[in-house]
Amino acid sequence: MLTEERRKKILELLDEHNVVKSQDLMNRLQASESTIRRDLQELEDDGHLKRVHGGATKMQFLDDEPAFSEKSFKNIQQKQAIAKLASQEIDDGDIIYLDAGTTTIELIPYLKDIVVTVVTNSVGLAAKLVEHQINTIVLGGRIKLKTDAVIGSQAMAQLSQYRFDKAFVGTNGISEKTGYTTPDPEEAALKRLAIQQSEKAFILADYSKFNQTTFVQITKLSEAIILTDRCPTELYTDIAKQTTIKEVSV
Repeated sequence: MLTEERRKKILELLDEHNVVKSQDLMNRLQASESTIRRDLQELEDDGHLKRVHGGATKMQFLDDEPAFSEKSFKNIQQKQAIAKLASQEIDDGDIIYLDAGTTTIELIPYLKDIVVTVVTNSVGLAAKLVEHQINTIVLGGRIKLKTDAVIGSQAMAQLSQYRFDKAFVGTNGISEKTGYTTPDPEEAALKRLAIQQSEKAFILADYSKFNQTTFVQITKLSEAIILTDRCPTELYTDIAKQTTIKEVSV
């Protein structure tokens, strides 16, 4: 395999899994340890990845914030499976918080047969909840157009008055060291408060969010249960020491 082909394949694997091991790359690409080491070093020098012990992780800038429309097309099957898993945590009569996000929005169709009241910080989610005839309260405040999230002091003040049985919150990153993170300080503050105001909190995140860290910490891992399609094997033990992980097959 030519050098350029091999490096392109490495980046494709990183895009798919976020983390790659040198040994796996050696086996997949039929290349020597020194060749893979050199490939990873040069890809890191070019800003494409970050080398870690035993492999590499995907390069991500701390303040990167994909738009809602961009995220909504990614990992749809995984998000739907996670949403179905989340619905099994909800009981008749619950008051729940639904965070703005492309995974939380997939939870809405599963709520139509449950007697539930939903508080959300998303106009888009609120419209879909009303469409399904679900009792809904939408927070007031400034709408961040890129993510469809209502944020700001008005939303925080309103949210602080409520208590929830369960909160279902999205995240941009999950790391054993930095916990749950997101690029925007105002969104992080709202997510953090929703978790604090809930008897039980769940983070809904597909596999691509693991081993990622963005600008602002929402809270530490122990403050919420992770609902996911797959936690990477190499991270599972360390993360499971801090919180519960529930996986669903896709």
